[in-house]
Amino acid sequence: MNPNPAARLRTSDSEREQVAEILRAAMGEGRLTLEEGEERLGQVYAARYRDELAPLTADLPDGGRRALAETPLARAATRRDVRRHAGFVVFLAALLTGLWALSGAPFFWPAIPLAFLVMGLMRHARHGADARIRHYRRHVAPWNAPDYR
Repeated sequence: MNPNPAARLRTSDSEREQVAEILRAAMGEGRLTLEEGEERLGQVYAARYRDELAPLTADLPDGGRRALAETPLARAATRRDVRRHAGFVVFLAALLTGLWALSGAPFFWPAIPLAFLVMGLMRHARHGADARIRHYRRHVAPWNAPDYR
């Protein structure tokens, strides 16, 4: 009998594809040779259980998630998110300024929330790559995480 029955749960196609994506990113980064990457990809698609996937990315930095976060698709997604965030800030700035103009208040009170909105936008633009890495760390399968037991 297996002492840890949770480790022998069957894996799904989406879980296999997630690990395969990590391996492809590591190959593109040059951490795996083409032969080694193809061999591991074959093992990914042949895997039946979740515990067979973890060793395939265990020797990659951060479990391969950093390479995944640095792919052109991930970078484009971050740029798209920052543009969306900037559009939201501009919309709110216009709305708050309009409300201020209608209120007739002598003090430009929208400056206070706009300062925080702009600081958040600047943080998003500056730390976008780190946010992608945190995103992939949260969305990577838990059995493929380095602290999974």
